Amino acid sequence: MNHPDHSPLGKASAYVDQYDVSLLFPIPRLTKRAEIGVGETPPFFGADLWMAFELSWLNLRGKPQVALAQFTIPCETPNIIESKSFKLYLNSFNNTRFLDAAEVQARLRTDISEAAWRGAPQPSSVGVKLLLPELFDREDVAEFDGLNLDRLDVECSRYTPAPDLLTAAFDEGPVAEVLTSNLLKSNCLVTGQPDWGSVRISYSGPQINQEGLLQYIVSFRNHNEFHEQCVERMFMDIWTRCKPLKLTVYARYTRRGGLDISPFRTSHPQALPAAVRTARQ
Repeated sequence: MNHPDHSPLGKASAYVDQYDVSLLFPIPRLTKRAEIGVGETPPFFGADLWMAFELSWLNLRGKPQVALAQFTIPCETPNIIESKSFKLYLNSFNNTRFLDAAEVQARLRTDISEAAWRGAPQPSSVGVKLLLPELFDREDVAEFDGLNLDRLDVECSRYTPAPDLLTAAFDEGPVAEVLTSNLLKSNCLVTGQPDWGSVRISYSGPQINQEGLLQYIVSFRNHNEFHEQCVERMFMDIWTRCKPLKLTVYARYTRRGGLDISPFRTSHPQALPAAVRTARQ
């Protein structure tokens, strides 16, 4: 079993510019999920939505090509992909010749699918979409819709996850709300480097106390965990303490090393959100 400490994170890494699939480093989801009370069948659906801004390769005549790449990794995969290994893998395309963008896309899909689904009894695929330069100007930037919790003048003094801050009005009628914050910050599980993000929480059920929810989001500030794990922890804490009928937690983290990750978890089947990044991404 791959462990985060064995990944390239926090270590000097050679720059490999010739295609090398062995650079991908999958990490099992199971250990961290067990830590937050996720059983064999998680109470959520969703995906990890990646955006790569530094993808390049050579055509058959040696001329560099560039593209943006979107990856959709279902949360049902047994593994996450460690982000530095993902970057190193993408860099290995830089001086490698491919017939065309379709061949690059197919190679990406094959390799990342194998790593993400490794160990699964019935492996499947991940989603890969390449955006070529002629489509760059169609990329949208927009902030989350919903009521922004950051307007609240709350006192914050806890900077590791504090689920006891979460309360809900169980003696009142249910509501449906969309709440957002730009104050999400956590740290890399291995290096301790800061990860910045925005989060959107949509739910129906007993009304969640907004001051406590904002304080809870802020409480991740000194917490060391990967993006995907933070969002699943947030989902499980709200799900168990506030007991919503429906819940969706969607975070968009700012990019690091030319990659950003936007984990999406929901209690009920629904379409994945559009790939619209925030201004900070």
